[in-house]
Amino acid sequence: MTDHAPETGGTTATHPIGQWLGTLASASATPGGGAFAGLAGAAGAAMLAMVGRLTVGKEGFEDVEARMRDLIEVADAARRNFLDLADADAHAFDGVIAAFGLPKETDDERAARTAAIQRGYADAALVPQEVARRAVELMPSAEDATTLGNPQAASDGYCGALALHASARSAIANVQINASALKDATQRDELLATASALRRRAEELLVRTATAFEQRTLP
Repeated sequence: MTDHAPETGGTTATHPIGQWLGTLASASATPGGGAFAGLAGAAGAAMLAMVGRLTVGKEGFEDVEARMRDLIEVADAARRNFLDLADADAHAFDGVIAAFGLPKETDDERAARTAAIQRGYADAALVPQEVARRAVELMPSAEDATTLGNPQAASDGYCGALALHASARSAIANVQINASALKDATQRDELLATASALRRRAEELLVRTATAFEQRTLP
């Protein structure tokens, strides 16, 4: 792999992971932390689907089979959504970069440029907010996977929770940095308040899944 960005094109879902990480490591502003949050969420969802598939059809788990099948369906759909959001985040911040490139020779041009920049930052905050929301919403499924799934895969359920937590916290950081650039105090404060609530919920859910994992690994 080279140390520069590979050719662009395609989507996060279709790029080989090594190529995508090469782009992430490059000097390009996108993909960045928000796109990473989407990828982390997709990885977390994949871990939960894995636990479900390692449980369904196994002797001794008949009483949780329906629940595991539901978990697989939800996690598979979430994985696809997270990958789409990774792309949406990169495109949203591209809008910020484009807005900074608008002309600013006249008063009208400067006003239009400022308005475009503000719209860009708002859009760039809303996408990671959605990533964080979806990651936090999926975290209870990580607790279920860890508590009810095949105990041989309990660590995978916990890893799923950790990945979803990383997704949520990374997305929240991107909400915060983009919201801080907004001049509309009401919009900024609403974004930051939502981010704070999501962060608290993510911490609570991670502790619950960690506790479930410890309980399943007790001698």
